[in-house]
Amino acid sequence: MYTTNIIESVHRQFRKLTKTKGGFPNDNSLLKLLFMGVQNASKKWTMPVRNWSLTISQLSIFFGDRINDKIKL
Repeated sequence: MYTTNIIESVHRQFRKLTKTKGGFPNDNSLLKLLFMGVQNASKKWTMPVRNWSLTISQLSIFFGDRINDKIKL
């Protein structure tokens, strides 16, 4: 799975969010800002993930019940 463009897109979104902020009082406030930024950006992500079924099956093998509890297979 080739993810460099996806990761760069997320990093660009993070830079856009934090660029105008001078600093954060604690780590939790930064995490909250980044979480909300990802939530807003994910609404625009409409392309299907290639080989998603293969990825899910590999994650299911590696993580076992932890992934099965979160994603109904």
